[in-house]
Amino acid sequence: MKESDFKYSRHRNSVFYNAFSGLQLNKMTTTLYRPVGPKELALIEQSEWTKFPPRLPEQPIFYPVMNEEYAIQIARDWNVAASGSGFVTKFAVKTEYLSKFDIQNVGGEIHNELWVPAEELEEFNSNIVGQIEVIKSFYPTDK
Repeated sequence: MKESDFKYSRHRNSVFYNAFSGLQLNKMTTTLYRPVGPKELALIEQSEWTKFPPRLPEQPIFYPVMNEEYAIQIARDWNVAASGSGFVTKFAVKTEYLSKFDIQNVGGEIHNELWVPAEELEEFNSNIVGQIEVIKSFYPTDK
């Protein structure tokens, strides 16, 4: 990777190199995104916006994504079709904890995500800093 491949993020007057579009780093946390449908969103709300719900038996992996653009694609194009609406959530996780996961690219340049085994989701949730927030919503009438 060459220097021109890096983007810069500013946080608290510090500059950090960032090889992943949309990934925001500071010394303590990494910002991640998760596209969700209305059922998962309701469960997040029940947790007072502090954790993601357990995975269903047929869902062995929890996959937060690394940038907002990819989360928007999934929420708009997949969640709306599957469940009538889609939402993009944004949240911060302790960077040190996330270092145990490899970033998985599952397609194009922006399609980067983490693969968290379902049995580790409780530990993942305990490393969320602050609240999970909804930053975008999509409905069938949105184009």
